Amino acid sequence: MRMKAAVMFEQGLEQPFAASKPFHIENVDLDGPYQGEVLVEVRAAGVCHSDLSVAEGQRKRTLPVVGGHEGAGIVREVGPGVVGLEPGDHVVMSAAGGCGQCRYCMAGRPGICDRIGVSRSQGLLPNGERRLSLNGEALFHYSGVSCFAQYAVTTPGSLIRIDKDIPLDVAAIFGCAVVTGAGAVMNAARVRPGDAVAIVGLGGVGLTSVMAAQASGASTIIGIDLLDSKFPIAKEVGCTHTFGGADPDLVAKIRDLTDGGVDFAFELTANQRAMNSAFDYTRKAGEIVCVGVSRADSRLEFPNTRLVSEDKVIRGAMLGSGVAERDIPKYLNLFREGNLPVDKLHSGSIAFEDLNESLDHLHDATVIRQMLDPHA
Repeated sequence: MRMKAAVMFEQGLEQPFAASKPFHIENVDLDGPYQGEVLVEVRAAGVCHSDLSVAEGQRKRTLPVVGGHEGAGIVREVGPGVVGLEPGDHVVMSAAGGCGQCRYCMAGRPGICDRIGVSRSQGLLPNGERRLSLNGEALFHYSGVSCFAQYAVTTPGSLIRIDKDIPLDVAAIFGCAVVTGAGAVMNAARVRPGDAVAIVGLGGVGLTSVMAAQASGASTIIGIDLLDSKFPIAKEVGCTHTFGGADPDLVAKIRDLTDGGVDFAFELTANQRAMNSAFDYTRKAGEIVCVGVSRADSRLEFPNTRLVSEDKVIRGAMLGSGVAERDIPKYLNLFREGNLPVDKLHSGSIAFEDLNESLDHLHDATVIRQMLDPHA
């Protein structure tokens, strides 16, 4: 079929992106679905910091690529061999699925699936295929999803069926921000009632971590960011305290507030200075959970002697260290109960012609999560 899609031909263009236009809106061809594939009508796609980092050139992608990895839509057709999905189903589209067969998937860690990791890095669908083209030339897929488009063909592992009462422009946020932010708290750290936590970086993922910490019963939830303009929403969704990331007394204030340090620090900025502070205000036997990523060749350092002598843990949390088909329904139930108010992150809907400007808004921190409506 012929449809509209946002195609990236170059990375690392100058800002503002509204002028340099990393995404071009094109009429592209979509093939399929074939054996084991599903055709989805995309109704909403989140504009995420990952999309911004790709536009900036920090995270390399095989080009040209149709963007978008966090979405929601309606199943329109299923290929032969697909079970568990049928036309009319509402689904969340996520890059958090795995092959279901490798050692990591079998261990309940599909976010680090070997097979999907390879296909994702090559710009292919999880089954190794490409179904997008422009003027006869093949295009690459983004994280096996490519939902900056009116329609998408993907595999069932990238789709989680949801109840139809959830608005699709809210459901889309669960595909990345919620899976990543809530999963870091509930799966990787397993925050318990009474714990003290710090969340560094109050974007969409960080604010979801705040919500999840509150839902988990954390007694002290500290939000940290360089921009104090983010503090009102952070407090609204669960922060008990907020601090500026550049505060020279940050470590002392947090250690004093928490009687020696937090139990868990969630580091979402991949910044060395923030990492140093997080290490210092985490108590003995505490844990620093690294969620944010930067350039593939970047490195973070830590004091080895203190890591050992204070019995601390530094760990990563890829896509929430969870299982999307198990976790997303759980998070949706928390949303229904009012314990994960993800709708507060929704910064409005945009059309294709607004997509590049939306990246500028994200860079300037004037929005949290704008939603692309591909049919607007």
